[in-house]
Amino acid sequence: MNPPSQLGFLVRPGGRLQGLLRTPGDKSISHRAIMLGSLATGITRVSGFLEGADALATLDAFRAMGVEIEGPQAGRVTIHGVGLHGLLPPVHALNLGNSGTSIRLLSGLLAGQTFDSTLMGDRSLSTRPMRRVTDPLRQMGARIDTNAQGTAPLHIHTGAQLRGIDYALPVASAQVKSALLLAGLYAMGETCITEPAATRDHTERMLEGFGYAVQRDAGRVCLRGGGDLKACEIEVPADISSAAFFLVGASIAPGSDLTLEHVGINPTRDGVLHILRAMGADIELLNRRFAGGEPVADLRVRSAPLKGIRIPEALVPLAIDEFPAIFVAAACAEGETVLTGAQELRVKESDRIQVMADGLQALGADARPTPDGLRIRGGPLGGGRVDSHGDHRIAMAFAMAALRAAADIRIDDCRNVDTSFPGFADLAARAGLNISTRDTA
Repeated sequence: MNPPSQLGFLVRPGGRLQGLLRTPGDKSISHRAIMLGSLATGITRVSGFLEGADALATLDAFRAMGVEIEGPQAGRVTIHGVGLHGLLPPVHALNLGNSGTSIRLLSGLLAGQTFDSTLMGDRSLSTRPMRRVTDPLRQMGARIDTNAQGTAPLHIHTGAQLRGIDYALPVASAQVKSALLLAGLYAMGETCITEPAATRDHTERMLEGFGYAVQRDAGRVCLRGGGDLKACEIEVPADISSAAFFLVGASIAPGSDLTLEHVGINPTRDGVLHILRAMGADIELLNRRFAGGEPVADLRVRSAPLKGIRIPEALVPLAIDEFPAIFVAAACAEGETVLTGAQELRVKESDRIQVMADGLQALGADARPTPDGLRIRGGPLGGGRVDSHGDHRIAMAFAMAALRAAADIRIDDCRNVDTSFPGFADLAARAGLNISTRDTA
């Protein structure tokens, strides 16, 4: 029997990125819109929803718990909320595919329900650490079982009244913070989370948009259980994590001049802009405005010579998902770029430090992994074959590397690109990337 085929990218060298384009809706906000819209009273209408596999996994999970959801159609979703206590027991385990956001946030939300549930995922998700969220949830009184390694599947049992806690996150994590806030909706008393560094605040902003009182002050967020959520309108901006690949591509490809429309520039997510600008990138923010409580802008990026920098550790949590793209920028910059304090990258969809180092080395780059980061000395890139290890952001980052490569780059195991960026190859080709898809054994 022949092995099953995999989707791969073939990207030919050269080209430049030009024109006007809009990347898909923000994945983090799309997840939260489904979750809070389902728990609200009334009808929530969402535009700009990301129709990628991860966000659709969240949508399917709430349908399995009795929530009527219309769409998505052209990014529009209508959610008939059931209220905080209106979810129904799912008949089967909730399969969340590759989505770490779904499984971690749902673990908090489901910890306060009056029914048992099981959360599972694909092979990659089943290796990702869950104790960072299950341990504090247990402190709140939740009854959650994992396997012996502290990974999925998660078995959440009913019968416990949650209580609010005052919890200091040992590692900055928006997913853990959000899981505890969602559990706090069902807890007696006040739940407070203190962060060691700022992380994305979409959950807090959206809770406020749904009319729930949240107190925020200097890295600390608190809420009291027992309130309710009121349906609202949500406009999802374009995802800065998806835009990051094009920001890097246009920066490194001579002659590029590209404008990315309606990109979310939430200050807890804009680390990639600060890092690229510090490297010399020519990025202009145009038409700044607010959409659904989130700051957005059109980003114009033109090619510019980049230089290596030491990335400030304070920016790491603000750019944690964008580092695969940033590493490609570093490989094309003059001098050395040094990243430290980013051990979180080792427990993403892949070990992004090691996988990016291996891929860059395969293209002839000087990339040396460290326990908590990477040292990259810029220089010419050759062609070669790169294994993305099923990590969507790795695959898209190396596609952009071809803009400065001397020969073809073949990228294996790219099917999971659809988790965050459906239609990536087509959109990139329209912008000027010499990319095609192929089936590989």
